[in-house]
Amino acid sequence: MQKKRRMLLSLGAASLVTGPLGLTAGLRSAHAQQGRPLTFCSWGGALSELEKTTMLDPFARQKNIQIAHASPTNYAKIKAMVEAGAPEWDLVDVGGRFIDQGKDMLETLDMSLIPNAKNLDPGWVTSRGIFTSTGATAIAWNTKTFPEDKGPQSWKDFWDVKAFPGARGLYKQLYYNYEAALLAAGVPRNQIYPVTDDKVKLVFQKLNEIKPHVKVWWTAGAQPPQLLSSGELALCSAWTGRILAVMKEKAPVAMTYSDGIAWGNAWVVVKGSPHAKLAMEAINYAISEEAQLRLLDAGTYGPALTTAAAKATPEQQKALVTAPENAKKMLIINEEQAAQYSAKYEAEWNRFQLA
Repeated sequence: MQKKRRMLLSLGAASLVTGPLGLTAGLRSAHAQQGRPLTFCSWGGALSELEKTTMLDPFARQKNIQIAHASPTNYAKIKAMVEAGAPEWDLVDVGGRFIDQGKDMLETLDMSLIPNAKNLDPGWVTSRGIFTSTGATAIAWNTKTFPEDKGPQSWKDFWDVKAFPGARGLYKQLYYNYEAALLAAGVPRNQIYPVTDDKVKLVFQKLNEIKPHVKVWWTAGAQPPQLLSSGELALCSAWTGRILAVMKEKAPVAMTYSDGIAWGNAWVVVKGSPHAKLAMEAINYAISEEAQLRLLDAGTYGPALTTAAAKATPEQQKALVTAPENAKKMLIINEEQAAQYSAKYEAEWNRFQLA
């Protein structure tokens, strides 16, 4: 209804300015939106390729449809699309915190179209987004600087510039860095949340310690593996799927799941999408056991579905965030808390970045 009102207002404004021709152009634009294929947007690289081959291509064949692909995910662009009432993307892979932060830009999911959601752990299901795969932000390093078996094994090690000298890279946002800094300070995993002013004060204290050694504040997942492979960085926080992908290509890069910050890739439907129903059916297929099992062979991002993860071979388990041996060493990010600290301390984070 809200989209309809926006469209009517838009068309009305067009007719006031240009008369009937403006109205016709507006109607053609709306019709063009209806006529385009279902469009999926993700972060690019190994993740986008994985989602295409294991989930979306099989779904497209099953439904006898075409699916267009875009990247990278851009929250400001989603906002602009929704406000214009003409979303170019229908189904988008987002970070979990955006489900809460961007809830006004997202469709409420019709669970009758997503019956497979009942097979997921409840933590992977929300009313506006469902997690379809799992990954982590982990510590990675250049193996020419530190041998694969002698790299850092904790954020405390990452902060230790004497034992592990060299240029570092960290994510451009407070996201991940809040958790990493507290773990580096020795805060137990079960005390990372809830976020408090005292904890945030400690976060900035720790980040100020490491800041002189941070050469790159990365913004895209492709950067850490590239910068580590070239030797420009000795150590960097990185998304596990990206590192696993370049390790398969024999790049001089290694990583550890120890002290990793685990998260999921959430699929959401953009508000006003002309393909909302089809997008929700695509989510349902993505979390089917059939699709989730394909993630095991890919060996980059793991299944969200527990029954699929349980069927992994011992070798496949090594690459899975959800494998018991890896999971016990990791912190699972609390997306709700992450959304809160990202918003509440944004100004302080911006000042820290500029100082």
